[in-house]
Amino acid sequence: MSSRSAATLRSRYAEQAASDLADNRRRQQELTDQIAVLKQQEALLLDILNLAERYEGFADASRLPEQVQDEPGTATAPAAKKTAPVAKAPAAGRAPAAKAPAAKKATANTKAKAGAKGKSHQPLLGDLLVDLLAGHDTPQPASDLREELLAKHPDRNPTPQVVRNTLESLVAKSRIRRHKKQRAVMYTLVKSAN
Repeated sequence: MSSRSAATLRSRYAEQAASDLADNRRRQQELTDQIAVLKQQEALLLDILNLAERYEGFADASRLPEQVQDEPGTATAPAAKKTAPVAKAPAAGRAPAAKAPAAKKATANTKAKAGAKGKSHQPLLGDLLVDLLAGHDTPQPASDLREELLAKHPDRNPTPQVVRNTLESLVAKSRIRRHKKQRAVMYTLVKSAN
């Protein structure tokens, strides 16, 4: 083997190694981004579970979250009056253990109300996507809907995966329809019969 062919072979190996290394770094970055998205989704799901556990003991749990969102002034005052006396002045015959759950509920209610007051009332992502689809007569891909959402609502920045998940949940609720053409998935609004 001549020195020229050995040098050519070495340069090919070096180019191949550099290319493989660049592919490896790109894939690592993609995986890092996917992990970040999964961590966001995990945090969201944990928040949903915590809220579900909080409202589990209420008589009409389906009504309570709407009150906290839509009527923060009227929903918070009566609830605080009902729970505060129980936590501060238990009956003489009650054991100390009976105080703890009431105090925990009062604390949880206070935290939930404080969180509801601190957050501005934003429309749900699903409602925004339905509104965007209402403006189109033809099926739209999730990526185009996300771009339109970012343009019309710069304060919202959902990941492409969150947009797709939200669209699929709307399909499951029969609010929108999914269309598949080869590998492309597009969505349209379900027209009401009214």
